[in-house]
Amino acid sequence: MGVNAYLDPVQREILERAKVGVAGLGGLGSNVLSHLVRAGIRRFAAADFDVVSASNLNRQFFFADQIGMKKTEALAENLRRITPGLELDFRDLRLTAENIPELFSDCDVVVEAFDRAEAKTMLVAAMAKTGIPVVAASGLAGFGRSDGIRLRKVNSRIYIAGDLVSGISPDLAPASPRVGIAAAMEANTVVALLLDEEI
Repeated sequence: MGVNAYLDPVQREILERAKVGVAGLGGLGSNVLSHLVRAGIRRFAAADFDVVSASNLNRQFFFADQIGMKKTEALAENLRRITPGLELDFRDLRLTAENIPELFSDCDVVVEAFDRAEAKTMLVAAMAKTGIPVVAASGLAGFGRSDGIRLRKVNSRIYIAGDLVSGISPDLAPASPRVGIAAAMEANTVVALLLDEEI
């Protein structure tokens, strides 16, 4: 049963049938996907146009021997080491307001995992017409202040993890601990939504 050993049959069926979209495969997206695969989800759509760089390794689910690889290819390789046989529709492209609805049209939940505020806003706006829930993040740079990272329910379809203020800057670097907390919170929210658990 592997990663599904702790699920009851109903939970297992729900999670294996679900499809989750992830917009961006960096610090948030790569770690969200790792958590979701370990939670028992097997079907994903995702996109990122970047390649793995040495500066990514402090917070992203990649390895030194993958530097220079497309993130879509490297992450697919890593996730299939957790669970072989995953259904991964990973596309090497820049997401836009025009292609977002098409890529995520058959997803049950979409995770926003961009770095820039304007890209986050674009994704939420593009998904608004679809009725598909979006789990986003904002404010996760720096160190410490773990209790400041929390989940906020904006409405029945939008959830935001983070402290809403700690953007990346010369004084606040993106690093694994706080990025990881936000990524785990996003993943936990996705699973709760799919299983109809309390958020």
